[in-house]
Amino acid sequence: MNTDKIYAQTLAVEYAPKDTSKIIALRKLDRKAKMPATVFTYTFGIIASLVTGLGMCLAMKVIGSGVASMVFGIIIGIIGFIAMGVNYPIYKRLLENGKKKYAFEIVELAKEISES
Repeated sequence: MNTDKIYAQTLAVEYAPKDTSKIIALRKLDRKAKMPATVFTYTFGIIASLVTGLGMCLAMKVIGSGVASMVFGIIIGIIGFIAMGVNYPIYKRLLENGKKKYAFEIVELAKEISES
């Protein structure tokens, strides 16, 4: 197997002009299926990280002082860690739902493109 030839073909396909509107429509449908999951995951992950950081600041007494602040910070930090832990399973479920929603349209369009 000539891997250089396969690599060259892959690059040629990637850089070849995509004039057909069906390919563009297929890419848009693919983006439409995946985008909500991606946006939610990044947003939720950033918020969870900020919550964890706030909890750590409180626990290490960078913000606030006293035992109550430290205990409250530990609780907030644990909540942030849990949110970060469930972020990926939520992403997978949202991505699966998005793919199910647009699966028929994407498969039909891909069949049309491959047959022509």
